[in-house]
Amino acid sequence: FGIHALLVVTATLSPATAAAWSENDVTGEYSYPPLWDLAPENLLDFPVKDNKIVISAWNYRDRLGVYKSLLNASAKYFGAFGPQNSGNILWGLPLQHGWQFRTGRLADPSGVTSCGYENGEPQCQSVRSWWSCMNYYLSIIPFLGAVEAGLFGQLPYEIEILPPEEQKDDFCYSVKDCWSRMPKLMEDWKAFFEYLLSTEHKTVNSASLSSFKLDDALGLMWKAHTSSIAYALPKFRDSLKHLSDPEANFGEDWANAVDFIAATHFSTDFLTTNEFQAFLPQRMLVEGDALPPISDFSPEQNTVLVSLRTLHKANKLTGGLLLKLWKKAMSTEAGRKMGRKLIERLASS
Repeated sequence: FGIHALLVVTATLSPATAAAWSENDVTGEYSYPPLWDLAPENLLDFPVKDNKIVISAWNYRDRLGVYKSLLNASAKYFGAFGPQNSGNILWGLPLQHGWQFRTGRLADPSGVTSCGYENGEPQCQSVRSWWSCMNYYLSIIPFLGAVEAGLFGQLPYEIEILPPEEQKDDFCYSVKDCWSRMPKLMEDWKAFFEYLLSTEHKTVNSASLSSFKLDDALGLMWKAHTSSIAYALPKFRDSLKHLSDPEANFGEDWANAVDFIAATHFSTDFLTTNEFQAFLPQRMLVEGDALPPISDFSPEQNTVLVSLRTLHKANKLTGGLLLKLWKKAMSTEAGRKMGRKLIERLASS
């Protein structure tokens, strides 16, 4: 039951499946996150006040600017993996965030404020949004880890992250603050960026970027990614109460699935992430959305939702044993390669 669910969901999310379905379900135009062109290009495009670069983490455009700065600063390390920085594995983060914004998941789900709504403050990100809070740990924490690692070189100013209006204690606001409050997360993200930096001055032989191993980079990035989710998940469990039961279940199913996806060192470059996201629900789930199927979702979107739910249930029923077995199978590069071949075979059958 559990292994079958795992294979179904992984096959569903594989690039091969995405390519096979793309004719009907993907426009063929790989899209950037909404408002991408309006986001700050680099850190000095943000306002400077009292000798500090000030970033409003609860403004969608500013969070995009954080991602854009990360992508631009790390672009030189991924030149061999795709044109125009498309092979950069950090694309998964802003593209996921763009999907959250586009589908209304960053707005105030309680309806108490107009934060995140078209007729109110469309670029506002609500601290009452479970998705927005979870994403803080996949945007601001990676960014500050990169600052600490030296990805941006020697900055002329310190970084200051503006707090939300409520729940201020659930977040950190500077490199020093985050190091003191969540050192494990900062260390994991710093290690990923230090790995990139360590390859910069090595001698490159005939093979492009021979000092850079993509599988190693993906392993470090996914380790940090899953650490962020594991830390944030219990912290924001109460925020799920603002969501419908189907949406809250989907959120938890998504968080559980990330651990399985991470173990395969799934590539989060621009093209792969775009293909993957075509099969995620393109609106919030509401009361009455019962699986399967949800009538206004594509067959593939329904399959993903059912598979994520089944995978989460199976992992809970086995007390996490399913994930442990999967991680063990994926613990070597050969194992991950074999797993990907198995998934491709399942996807094409």
